[in-house]
Amino acid sequence: MPKRVPTDPARRWHRLFGLLLTDYLRGSPFTVELEKDLSHRQQLLDVVIVRRAEGAMSRAMPDGLQDLANHNLITFKSFWEPFDDWTLKELTGHYVNYRKQASRSREELLPEAEFRLFGICARHPQQLLQVITHDKVQEGVYDCRRGTDVIRLIVARDLPKKEENSLLHLFSAAQEQVKYGAEHYSLQSPDVSSVVNQLFGEYRREGLTMPYTMEDFKRELALENLDQLTPEERLSGLAPKEILQHLSDDEIKAYLAKRHKSHPEAKPKKSKRRSR
Repeated sequence: MPKRVPTDPARRWHRLFGLLLTDYLRGSPFTVELEKDLSHRQQLLDVVIVRRAEGAMSRAMPDGLQDLANHNLITFKSFWEPFDDWTLKELTGHYVNYRKQASRSREELLPEAEFRLFGICARHPQQLLQVITHDKVQEGVYDCRRGTDVIRLIVARDLPKKEENSLLHLFSAAQEQVKYGAEHYSLQSPDVSSVVNQLFGEYRREGLTMPYTMEDFKRELALENLDQLTPEERLSGLAPKEILQHLSDDEIKAYLAKRHKSHPEAKPKKSKRRSR
């Protein structure tokens, strides 16, 4: 039975992020778990990426997500949620609970090296970066330190426009980045197009106007998959008049002549007269 769509706006954004990340990692050695429940009193971790098999990634990962561990805990904040010091505290708490659950026992905890912590946010957390110790790894990517823990912070809006960053650009809430993300993100499964539709719907719900519309996305998605359709599927829904309008008179005559040559009409047999 499919999960119900959350009514809380924050959870809707988190769910969309997790679903598209699931699509991005389709066919890789990693699986994605959404809204991981970490306690009897419900505390949901947005996304967990877990290595389930050996092997390397077949596609480039977004900036900041290249070096995944066996267990990767991600907290995500949409454009209207603040990514602040409390967010980091919360993520650290999730990590403690998750590590206990993933290990055989509290006496045999999995090594810390098997875990990585990530924070991904839409807008630049200026206030947070003013009060915490951090190192800038590259544009839009920071390593934040909390005690002995290092939390990788990725700011979707600040990432350079590269194809591998298109997934995160979709969540940046910046018109140009969203447009770039929609134009360059390659879906691993056509079924996920409905998730992109929901994403654009959330932007409209929040009153954000995007120059790239869902109609643009559907048109480009159809063009990308055109070679996989049969001729009948490509022409489905078109009236003969609409098809002929795109052909010249010479093309139509040439086609009819070729068809007549390969499928000549059967001549009627002459009836033999009986001799008297």
